[in-house]
Amino acid sequence: MPDTITPVRTVESPYVVLDAQNVDTDQIIPARFLKVTDRAGLGDALFADWRYDESGSPRPDFVLNRPEARGAEILVAGHNFGCGSSREHAPWALRGYGFRAVVSTRFADIFHSNALKNGLLPVTIPADVHERLMSWPANGVRPTLKIDVASQTLTLPDGTEVRFPIESFAKHCLLEGVDELGYLLNAGGEIAAYEEVHP
Repeated sequence: MPDTITPVRTVESPYVVLDAQNVDTDQIIPARFLKVTDRAGLGDALFADWRYDESGSPRPDFVLNRPEARGAEILVAGHNFGCGSSREHAPWALRGYGFRAVVSTRFADIFHSNALKNGLLPVTIPADVHERLMSWPANGVRPTLKIDVASQTLTLPDGTEVRFPIESFAKHCLLEGVDELGYLLNAGGEIAAYEEVHP
């Protein structure tokens, strides 16, 4: 049976800024954590080499360890997020931490695909909008973003709406909370009917 995926229809949450470019999948989830075949506990290993020091203690200067990051479901990241090797563990770790969407100017193609297949929404926005988002959080303020998958819009803290692209099949799967296998299983009746007339 396919994994259960929570439908992603709207996400409204404070956001966290990760001000780093070309964040690769080994930084998102270091290779030593790839021995597992399920998602349990991977959120604790998200950005492990940045979040923790050599003794395993949280680094107080890393963004996810700051009080304003608590409960945030949207990560605003630098350009070319998710580059490097393909690993489903990267979106698993992001979802395990609590992120439901990542916003950037560009995503690596394989990460983009893996994210959508695992219920994590990658939102691609223009550079000028991204620059505004990167500069908004200041002085402990927690600005909120709203993402609407059906209308493909990102609403900024000042109310401005920005459209983002998403492939139609991936959009359907996110809205319905199914992966590719789940989609096929849901079409079991239609598949059986087709097979009856195409022996």
